[in-house]
Amino acid sequence: MPGLLGKKLGMTSIFDADGKLIPCTVIEAGPCTVLQKRSKDKDGYEAVQLGFAKKSEKNVNKPMAGQFKAHKVQPMQFIREFRGFDMNTLNSGDTVTVDMFAAGEKVTVSGTSKGKGFQGVMKRHGFGGVGGATHGQHNRLRAPGSIGSSSYPSRVFRGMRMAGRTGGRRTTYKNLTVLRVIPESNIIIVKGAVPGSRKGLLEIHKQAK
Repeated sequence: MPGLLGKKLGMTSIFDADGKLIPCTVIEAGPCTVLQKRSKDKDGYEAVQLGFAKKSEKNVNKPMAGQFKAHKVQPMQFIREFRGFDMNTLNSGDTVTVDMFAAGEKVTVSGTSKGKGFQGVMKRHGFGGVGGATHGQHNRLRAPGSIGSSSYPSRVFRGMRMAGRTGGRRTTYKNLTVLRVIPESNIIIVKGAVPGSRKGLLEIHKQAK
């Protein structure tokens, strides 16, 4: 589906018409520059490549610099492809703005979740811990417990919930409602939370009705 690239500015809350307090996220969506178009004849599919957040030319490698120069566009930091746009109305160098969204629409937002480093099973999976604090269990309260038989199959099954690296991966939240659109500031406000920390880069896709 068509969409935009943006940046998470932070969370806040607003009141609706009934006076109910709604938690929401403020996103700077666009403006995005059309870098190039993918055609079915040449690439096998149709899509529009969008760029967000200008990048200094000295920080661009030669292959990417040649691509930007060939399409006569400013180097961009965040580049993604979107399908579903009207290919006849967009050309390289055109700008796509937040006007494409409207209040009440549903969107899907993807980003990189907050990295939390190496975490134990209680924080990573919500385990309750092993046993109580009595009977001399001074160093087993946050332990994962048994992870299987030792005699057979003498290995750990795939998918076993254990301690490990938490967060820092691509995460998608679906069915988020657009509460407000502020075109003059390139701002879109969506209900609830979205992945990532402040200033994190996001993909905002329109959902089919």
